[in-house]
Amino acid sequence: MTPYQVYEKAIELGKRIPKLEPIICKNAYYSYHYATDVIKGRWELAEPVISQDAFMSYCYAKNVIKGKLPDFMHNQMILENNKYTKEYIEYIK
Repeated sequence: MTPYQVYEKAIELGKRIPKLEPIICKNAYYSYHYATDVIKGRWELAEPVISQDAFMSYCYAKNVIKGKLPDFMHNQMILENNKYTKEYIEYIK
């Protein structure tokens, strides 16, 4: 199964599928959406992959964490130094 297929299955079932979550954790986009749409909160297991995508990290800070990212994600975001880094810095002020 692909991350997309696991995400769609979880949406269809309306609940988490723990045994398939490692598949989603390979994709920042679906990890973020799984956190927002299925878990409806922070998903620590997926944070390493989400942190690899500046836009998804920004969205995760704004819509899931609702504030400053955990330190390792925050540091990764600062290293990115792109337009989403600037938006993130403005958001957490």
